[in-house]
Amino acid sequence: MSNINFLKPNKENLNLFLALGALFFFLGIIDFCLNNFYEKNITGFLPRFISFFTPLIFGMIGLHLIRIEYSGIKFLDEINKNINTNNFNAALSVSIIILIIFGVAPLLNWFILDANFVGDTKEACTGGGACWVYIKVWFNRFIYGMYPNAEQWRVNATFIIVLTLMGLGYFFPAKFKKYLTFYYVIFLPIISFLLIYYLISGGEFGLEWVETGAWGGLSLTFIVSFFSLIFCFPIGMMLALGRRSDLGVIKYSSLSFIEFWRGVPLITVLFMSAVMFPMFLPDGTYVDKLIRVIVAITLFEAAYTAEVIRGGLQALPRGQYDAAKSLGMGYWKMHLLVILPQALKLVIPGIANTFLALVKDTPLIFVVGLLELVGMLNLAKTNPKWLGFSMEGYVFAGIIFWIICYSMSKYSQKLELKFKTDR
Repeated sequence: MSNINFLKPNKENLNLFLALGALFFFLGIIDFCLNNFYEKNITGFLPRFISFFTPLIFGMIGLHLIRIEYSGIKFLDEINKNINTNNFNAALSVSIIILIIFGVAPLLNWFILDANFVGDTKEACTGGGACWVYIKVWFNRFIYGMYPNAEQWRVNATFIIVLTLMGLGYFFPAKFKKYLTFYYVIFLPIISFLLIYYLISGGEFGLEWVETGAWGGLSLTFIVSFFSLIFCFPIGMMLALGRRSDLGVIKYSSLSFIEFWRGVPLITVLFMSAVMFPMFLPDGTYVDKLIRVIVAITLFEAAYTAEVIRGGLQALPRGQYDAAKSLGMGYWKMHLLVILPQALKLVIPGIANTFLALVKDTPLIFVVGLLELVGMLNLAKTNPKWLGFSMEGYVFAGIIFWIICYSMSKYSQKLELKFKTDR
């Protein structure tokens, strides 16, 4: 024991330091849990000021004892490399762990342990936790809005067909891969629009007509997001090219468009599209509110997409342009085959960020009377039979949006790796 230096743990006494380190670390965690959740203070004999910090002190001592360089244990080396490089990082790590425990325990009680899952009325919610009965009762409305129950199969069929068509692109034979862009940019949007127009809206082929005012919930969120994402990208790409054009009319027209739409808040754009725009239409002309909203969001997000793509275009060295011109390529051929493929690879994170912002902006259409997911939540929480359960609704919406955005984020990361090129 006389040869052991506790101030500088080493590999020779690895097992001893690991045992002592784990003991002190978990002693700190146990001390914190007993003190906060069971009101048992095992260090109560110490002065109050010191006793308050003993979980942190024990945790830091434990992390100090396991801070052994090149221990040969992969898991331990990863911990030391990422969260235990020095005493300051050890203090931060222990503090974060304590805060997580402090926050997760009550959240777990509210979310699951004390929650109510069974029942059909407000009276079934007798516990002190979340009332998931509220979500169960309103689930259909949160997904379909005010769409008639008997006709909801049309919404399901439309989304299944569209998702199937989107997935078909992955199974294209190699010789048809060059047509994928045409398939996703032209064919898929047209087919999706026709399906939504004739199947969801109805009025043809013996289907009951359902006005867009009755559409809502998560299905409306997907519809608005889908068409806005599809159309804002090509428009933004053309605006980015236009802003870099040598022709003054095109350049300054694109610049004016981008700066105008980036200079106004989306909620103002939606209000103008829903309330002011119809006033300027000729008598007898009517454009559905949902179409006006999709166009407004598309143009708004296209301006941001344009700036992201322009950043990618400017990042390319001038030699790429000169090389393409030396091969006799014209403007469009040069950009489509040489410039844009390289530029878009560079800005995948920026484009993904813009698309994520677009999806999260869709709840703003509530202000013009379209009840997507959050709009239906706001409607449900005002129902006299379910007053006081708005928290569960917003948690439900938050989880849904997190799943959507996280999936998009992971897909964008896969694209980054797929098209990564070392420069």
